[in-house]
Amino acid sequence: MKEWLRSIPAIHELQNHEMFLSLIEESQLDQMILTKQLKDVIDTIRTAILNDNWPGAKPGTNDFDGELFSILESKINKQYAYTIEKVINATGTILHTNLGRARLSENAIRHVVETARNYSNLEYKLSEGERGSRHTHVEALIKEITGAEAAMVVNNNASAVFLILRALAAQKEVIVSRGQLVEIGGSFRISSIMEESGAKLVEVGTTNKTHLYDYEKAVTPETAIVMKVHTSNFKVVGFTKSVETKELIDLKKQLDDVIFYEDLGSGALYDFMKHGIGEEPVVKEVIELGADVVSFSGDKLLGGPQAGIIAGKKEIIERLKKHQLARVLRVDKMTLAALEGTLIDYARGKNGLVNIPTVRDLLVSLQELDVRTKSFVTNLLQNTGKYVTKITESISQVGGGTMPDVELPTIVVSLKHDSLTAEQLGRKLRTEVKPAIIGRIQKDEFMIDLRTVTSEEEVHLLHALINV
Repeated sequence: MKEWLRSIPAIHELQNHEMFLSLIEESQLDQMILTKQLKDVIDTIRTAILNDNWPGAKPGTNDFDGELFSILESKINKQYAYTIEKVINATGTILHTNLGRARLSENAIRHVVETARNYSNLEYKLSEGERGSRHTHVEALIKEITGAEAAMVVNNNASAVFLILRALAAQKEVIVSRGQLVEIGGSFRISSIMEESGAKLVEVGTTNKTHLYDYEKAVTPETAIVMKVHTSNFKVVGFTKSVETKELIDLKKQLDDVIFYEDLGSGALYDFMKHGIGEEPVVKEVIELGADVVSFSGDKLLGGPQAGIIAGKKEIIERLKKHQLARVLRVDKMTLAALEGTLIDYARGKNGLVNIPTVRDLLVSLQELDVRTKSFVTNLLQNTGKYVTKITESISQVGGGTMPDVELPTIVVSLKHDSLTAEQLGRKLRTEVKPAIIGRIQKDEFMIDLRTVTSEEEVHLLHALINV
């Protein structure tokens, strides 16, 4: 043991080794940092030898040097690898929260890259040569698409709710139906956000039934906001009653200094109901009914980056922009670029909508999915005999806490490997393939839904299945 310990090369010798010098060039690490990593590896090997647990070659030999630098390379590759990785979503769930929700359009991606790579006029008016506001870059587009008088963007919809309540109803009353006190992802509750904002929650109605007269009886001189929360992440069915937006707006018109605010949650800029998909209110239609202010997400049905979009009456939006929290909750240039790229696609109409992956994946036809799936299976079986396949009709989910009751008819291929269980196959595709592939596992079958897989990703998926 002592002989082996004495045979471990000195650090200064290893620093001059060709493998060390090669790693400096390949890893682009500073020599001092790589030397520290080298010392850590040597300490680990020395401890293993002392514990009679070193399975490698004898120190001082070429084999030992090779193993040592192989361990060092693996260590630095792991330590300096990105933890956010591309994955292929073969689950069919379009807004998969665990997998990053909405994918951006190519136009939005190009705009983000260009903005990130260069200086930009984020807060500068080129025509006047003076300081500007970052709000202006997307405000005109939001106004055009929604019909609102003004708009602004914060970092998510929970922030939007908080800002609106804090700026417009601190120490005042906000009336909300008990059945709309929703909890969103991560145990964040509307009631808790309201409490933190300083607004006073006034619950009306019951869990399943709220009437207009419940709101009317709750109004006092301390009422600042009548708030409606769209329950986009759950549905109450059966013996139910809720008050429509128009009724609440009509009530608000009878009241002095009371604001009607609707939290639309998922934020549909496109009418998916025309295709028989869900019952999400379109932002433009809510604005046209006379809502004072609305808020919604950017990374759900809208198909853009994570953001909270606030639109409504100019006087209200100006108050929000001037509030101190507006700076705390503001978004950066990359988010604005991604959102601007996405909104321009909406502004182009039908020709632009096909560029947005979320909209495209929601509206893809069953016939197209059937053709794609059959072609995929044919290619798979022509290249390997490892699988028993079955093509069946199934259901895709929208995901992301959006349209919880919507079932999208889809086509899936179920795979049974000749030597791996579905769990083993799924693990290999997650951990041994780059980019990782995420599918569904059901009744010992690995299931693939091509709804959320691009044509380029299909090629990678096919090769991975053949080689696994």
